[in-house]
Amino acid sequence: MAATDANADAPAAAAGEARPTVAIKDTIDIAGTPTRAGSRSLEDAPPAALHAEVVGNLLAAGWRIAGKTTMHELAFGTTGINRWAGTAPNPDFPDFVPGGSSSGSAAAVAAGMVDASVGTDTGGSVRIPAACCGVFGLKPTFGRVSRRGVMPARSTLDCVGPFAADMDSLVACMAAIDPSFGPLPALDDIGGSVTIGLLETDADAGIAAAVRTAVGAAGLPVEAVTLTGMRAAFEAGLSVINAETWAACAALVETGLVGEDVAVRLRNAARTTVEEVARAEEVRAAFTAEVDALLERVAVIALPTMAGPPPLVAEAGDTSRLVRMTTLVRPFNLSGHPAIAIPLAPIDGAPASLQLVAAKGADELLCAVATLIAGHIADRLPKTG
Repeated sequence: MAATDANADAPAAAAGEARPTVAIKDTIDIAGTPTRAGSRSLEDAPPAALHAEVVGNLLAAGWRIAGKTTMHELAFGTTGINRWAGTAPNPDFPDFVPGGSSSGSAAAVAAGMVDASVGTDTGGSVRIPAACCGVFGLKPTFGRVSRRGVMPARSTLDCVGPFAADMDSLVACMAAIDPSFGPLPALDDIGGSVTIGLLETDADAGIAAAVRTAVGAAGLPVEAVTLTGMRAAFEAGLSVINAETWAACAALVETGLVGEDVAVRLRNAARTTVEEVARAEEVRAAFTAEVDALLERVAVIALPTMAGPPPLVAEAGDTSRLVRMTTLVRPFNLSGHPAIAIPLAPIDGAPASLQLVAAKGADELLCAVATLIAGHIADRLPKTG
């Protein structure tokens, strides 16, 4: 985690009052610090002239910037492995990848280095590292949190979101990056109107059972539900992210300085056709409508964050082992709904995670339900730091 002097803009803390610390993913501008997105192709990038809006908001709220975090190069990967900028170790699960692309942000929280961190999520890049490292990670409603000063400049999928080791810290960080956030609704006041829809998936049996147990522990009504468009939405999300990332990074690939693993994926992404993107937008509309309709019946959808365990570091070079990492998260980038990853007890030594999804704009309700569930399973959560 690289140090930064951004805190000169922060208000002074009251005598004896410690300011909470936060780490920032290296796709987010901090004035006076280059934004390199973990890529040698941006090694000579000039220092950013201005803070990203979320960084300014954090400083205005009294947070102290601890530094920038490493990441999967150009935010285009799910493992977090970066041979140029360095791979963040996974503190509690060292044999497993830290997850990408916001790997360092999740790892810094898991290691107890900061109170919270900020990452970005285009196809699971907050929720996947959170799941791999055993911490909480929130992808807000698309468009709710400012992306001004965040790479890439244009995206129809990407969201800035927080990581933390507990829900109180996550909520505090979210309120800092988005001053409109909060307060959380009191679930006691909502009563029986909060029903959890337990989504049918093809997740491993152990993970599916852990999710059922965690959801049941909350004491809220639970209803079995389905989403028929999940697979199509996953594929459509790939088409959109490929087209948009190639548009943002093509010039960098031409420098010859992008790592070969990412460069190969980007060159493949360049083959995405206008027709494929058009079909993906049709899927986006249909899937969004399906999720919206389901969330009129249930308040929150519950499912695993990942269908299976993360890949081992030793096996992460085999891309065939990476396919299932984002099948359950990427669809909700396409639809734009808020989603949160909640750590569960390890299964056979591997991290496991519950994902909750809520209606657009219902980020506070989502966090309230997550807080309730986390409180009931707290004694089984991974111990961070």
